[in-house]
Amino acid sequence: MQEVLTSQYYMDLEDRYGAHNYHPLPVVLARGEGVFVWDVEGKRYYDFLSAYSAVNQGHCHPRIVGALKDQAEVLTLTSRAFYNNILGEYEKYITALLGYDKVLPMNTGVEGGETAIKLARKWGYMKKGIPENQAKIIFVEGNFWGRTLAAISSSQDPSSYKGFGPYMPGYEVIPYNDLDALAEAVKDPNVAAFMVEPIQGEAGVVVPDEGYLSKGYEICKAANVLYIADEVQTGLSRTGKMLCCDHENMKPDILILGKALSGGIFPVSAVLCDDEVMLNIKPGEHGSTYGGNPLACKVAMAALQVLVDENLSERAEYLGQILRKELAAIPTKLIKTVRGKGLLNAIVIAGGEDQPDGWNICMKLRDNGLLAKPTHGNKIRFAPPLTMTEEQLMECVDIIRKTILEYEAAM
Repeated sequence: MQEVLTSQYYMDLEDRYGAHNYHPLPVVLARGEGVFVWDVEGKRYYDFLSAYSAVNQGHCHPRIVGALKDQAEVLTLTSRAFYNNILGEYEKYITALLGYDKVLPMNTGVEGGETAIKLARKWGYMKKGIPENQAKIIFVEGNFWGRTLAAISSSQDPSSYKGFGPYMPGYEVIPYNDLDALAEAVKDPNVAAFMVEPIQGEAGVVVPDEGYLSKGYEICKAANVLYIADEVQTGLSRTGKMLCCDHENMKPDILILGKALSGGIFPVSAVLCDDEVMLNIKPGEHGSTYGGNPLACKVAMAALQVLVDENLSERAEYLGQILRKELAAIPTKLIKTVRGKGLLNAIVIAGGEDQPDGWNICMKLRDNGLLAKPTHGNKIRFAPPLTMTEEQLMECVDIIRKTILEYEAAM
C-alpha cells in the first residue's frame, strides 16, 4: 500500500533541503483551478493572494495552458543569439495593446526594474547630458521591487537590506505621496528618473492621493526627468484598469510589467518605452538568455488576450467596490482601515506591526477555507483572481466576516 504523504511531510522536506529565506503560511498546495487551490489532503481554499497578483487570470487558465503546451512541442528556447518566429509577433502585439514604440522582454519583475534603471541611466547620459557615473534615480519610502542588490539598495526595510551591503550608489529616497518632495528632488540636474509603484503592494496596498501619479508625471516632465511606473503588481487589470496609471490617464515614460503577464504559467516580464529612451541601449549592453523566448512570448500573448476577452479590468473594478464596502461594514474594532483599488485591497488590523494578529487571523482564515498572507505584521492583502464571480466573492466576504468576529470575540 502506497504511503499517503501529508502536508507536514512536505513542509519538513522543504525545511530540511531548502534555503530558509521564506516563512510561508503552513499549507501545502497541490492543485489549482480558477479561484481555488487544494492542499495535499484535498481541502479546497479560495486563493486571496493570487501569487502576489501573478494569477490574475485564475489558476491554470485553459487558454494560457493551451498556448504553453502548443508552443512547448515546437520550440521553447533559442536565446537571442538567433531570431525566432514568435518574438516579433509578441513585440508587435504588446506594444500595440499598451501604446509604446518598443518592448524589452525579460523574465522576472525585478529584472524589469533593473532594466528600467539601466535604460534611464543610459538615457540620462546620452540624451540629458548627465556627467558620466553621476546619474541619480529617485525612489519613494516603502518601495518594494525585489531583492537583488540593486533593489534592496532602495529599500528602508531592514529585513531586505540589512547584512547585504555595500549598496548601489546613485539612489535617493523621498516620501511616498509627496509631490513637494518630488518637485524638490528633481531640481538636481543629475536626476535621470523617478521610479514609483502606482499603489504600493508589499507595503500593504498603500493608495496615494488622487492626482499623485499625473501631477508627479508633470513635475518630472518639467524637469526633464523620466517617469518609471513599476506596474509589476498593479498592472494588467488588477486595479480595475489595464494599467493602474490609466486611472489618471497618464502614460509613464518607462513601464515595467511582470507577474500576470504570464497568468502565473511561466516567468515573463517586460519593459516598455518609446524609441527616444529604448534605442539608447545598443547590442551587447543588456540582455537575457531566456528573455523573449518563444514559450514566454506565446504565453504572454495568451495571458493578455484573456484579460481583454474576459473583460477582467471591468470585473476587478466592479467586484473591488463590493469587497471594500462589505469589509468596511463588518461590525468590528479589529479592522482599522480598509483600502485598495479594483481587486488589490488590504485591511489594516488595529494593534500595530509588532503584534501577531495579522498572522493569527490569516491562520484562522486558512482554517475557514481562504488563503491570505500578512505583510508588515498587521496588514492583510485581499487580492483574489479576477475571474471570481460575485457569488464567490460574497462567500469569501462571509468567511472573512466570520473569521474576524470569532477572532475578536476570543481576544
